[in-house]
Amino acid sequence: MIRLDNISLQHGQQILFIDASAALHKGEKVGLVGPNGSGKTTLFRCVMKEETPDEGQVSVDRGVTIGYFRQDVGDMEGRTVLEETMDGAGPVAKIATELKQLEHALADPDQADNMDKNIERFGEVQARFDELGGYALEGRCREILAGLGFREAMVDGDVGALSGGWKMRVALARILLMKPDAMLLDEPTNHLDLESMIWLETFLKGYEGALLMTCHDREFLNRVCGQILEIDGGELTTYSGNYEYYVQQRGIADEQQQATFERQQAMLKKEIAFIERFKARASHAAQVQSRVKKLEKIDRVEPPRRNEKVSFEFKVAPRSGEDVAKVAGVNKAYGELVIYKNFDFLLRRKERWAVMGVNGAGKSTLLKMIAGETRPDTGAVVIGGSTKMGYFAQHAMDLLDGQKTVWQTLIDAFPRTSEGQMRSLAGCFGFVKDEVDKIVRVLSGGEKARLVMALMLFDPPNLLVLDEPTNHLDLATKEMLIDALRSFEGSMIFVSHDRHFLAELSNRVLELTPAGPVPYGGGYTEYVARTGREAPGLH
Repeated sequence: MIRLDNISLQHGQQILFIDASAALHKGEKVGLVGPNGSGKTTLFRCVMKEETPDEGQVSVDRGVTIGYFRQDVGDMEGRTVLEETMDGAGPVAKIATELKQLEHALADPDQADNMDKNIERFGEVQARFDELGGYALEGRCREILAGLGFREAMVDGDVGALSGGWKMRVALARILLMKPDAMLLDEPTNHLDLESMIWLETFLKGYEGALLMTCHDREFLNRVCGQILEIDGGELTTYSGNYEYYVQQRGIADEQQQATFERQQAMLKKEIAFIERFKARASHAAQVQSRVKKLEKIDRVEPPRRNEKVSFEFKVAPRSGEDVAKVAGVNKAYGELVIYKNFDFLLRRKERWAVMGVNGAGKSTLLKMIAGETRPDTGAVVIGGSTKMGYFAQHAMDLLDGQKTVWQTLIDAFPRTSEGQMRSLAGCFGFVKDEVDKIVRVLSGGEKARLVMALMLFDPPNLLVLDEPTNHLDLATKEMLIDALRSFEGSMIFVSHDRHFLAELSNRVLELTPAGPVPYGGGYTEYVARTGREAPGLH
């Protein structure tokens, strides 16, 4: 359906593709992976003819329809959420618009003279609308919007009143309703809660067209994709299997290439030593010349390309008391909306609580109360003795000084730390080489989140309160963060929509339900086994 044949493309000094080839066939579900800046979004743009490779060709079979979901959703206003979504349904949406116009015309006394003509046209349009499944369209549209987390009142409300994250969901719903032959999805799980993510996962598994997508959620890639397309050093390589299988195969391939490289280097060293030793001796001239010619013909093996990964030895968190945070008899409401009623909760040393609940259950409110960002209406929240808290919230990124560089931000926060330690800290959180000279205001959301994490974890607290710490983080940075937090010896309470993060780091689960909080011993994996569901809103 879609082919890339020997494409080469360069942006300034950066080479994105060198004679790269790949194909997407009907029914294939392919995950597109590669380091930040490797060209994933550029590849999508090439398929959509928004960008042209310097060499090679991108071809799409005649008649193939493509739905492209991108992070930049543009303006949306002046229509309801339902109308905006249905507008993305392709030809049937245009026919639906004409049908509605004809209905108004037939009811308009001023158009009585055109009645016969309008009735005839109405019959033609109605038949075509029925043929394209138009009468089921609104039902399908509402079903998709509900799956993506829209309440009924939101569906019939003004799309212009939505936040950027909800507009992204509308843009995604338009593509899903369109049912194109092929979908290109650039980070479709951004801004989705866990329930919506699991619904989308099921939808895409049942989708019969071709799918090419980027995604920073490891579990989502594993369950949806049967192939992985990797961009690495300008090359495109296809791996059969899901993301987990790709990681294994890539590791094996790297080990084999490293072993081949080392064997060749040992052979070259031996040959070069012979040439150097005997090049001045006439008796060995023929042998020397033979070996020189042999070396000139050898195809040199390159060592495997590795994304630069810096390890960092984090300091040990100071010991807290046994009772780290206590919530006693708390009541909390926002107007008529009651969040907590006589809420009790105790967080003890070394416990790692994952807080779960549907939207509006009060997950972030609990974290804010423990962090002292908001107060209960009645009751008390008591932080234990010797507790040093680190709080990560989405607004923490807005508190960074936009005029400073990454390096200045780190140095100003820890002025007595050596440059070597600061370089290691920056590298551990993905700021390598010239990345540390970036001005904070131009950083992406993920880069800002990494910088806040670096500031918080360098001089570690013994209680971490984390509200969606993995939002905007790529797969490699998530793995780094999980590795860092796995060895963290303090206590944690966190909210996350990333199932891999939940499974790796929790040893307790607190589910906030309409009937009150329900604690579960054991982590997220045990919670899923006991309840039979991966998220509270699923039945």
